[in-house]
Amino acid sequence: MSRRRGKEKSKYRRSSTKKRQEDRLYFEKRKGKRLKETEVISSGEGRELTLTLRGELDHHAAKEAMRKLEWELDAALPSKLTLDFSGVSFMDSSGIAVVMRALKRMRAMGGSAAIKNVPPQAKKVFTAAGIFRIVPLEEGEKSDESKTE
Repeated sequence: MSRRRGKEKSKYRRSSTKKRQEDRLYFEKRKGKRLKETEVISSGEGRELTLTLRGELDHHAAKEAMRKLEWELDAALPSKLTLDFSGVSFMDSSGIAVVMRALKRMRAMGGSAAIKNVPPQAKKVFTAAGIFRIVPLEEGEKSDESKTE
């Protein structure tokens, strides 16, 4: 019986090593396909700040986006923040964390936050999570509703 256990263990070890290699190759390919890292572009006048997000907003990019977002908020100290998602090509639930972090920071500073120009894929993620009940959706010049009507 010990022979079988030894074979099973070694077989298991080989499969987990192979799995790790496959995972590494998958992520290397995925990384190569990414057009560019998520950018956070700041604009605005007075105490109103607009942060435009561009690129993919997944788990890894969300961490960097939150870091940049907090830096911009600390530098500008706005009373109103608008997150413009017009340049977001893909977003998962990590995008919700970015919005919630922004909202939390703005409320701590006594300000408000809003979202605008949300692409259809990101809008589905926000709607499923109920984000639009918490953070208002502003209708901008690139609104999805104006394209369909």
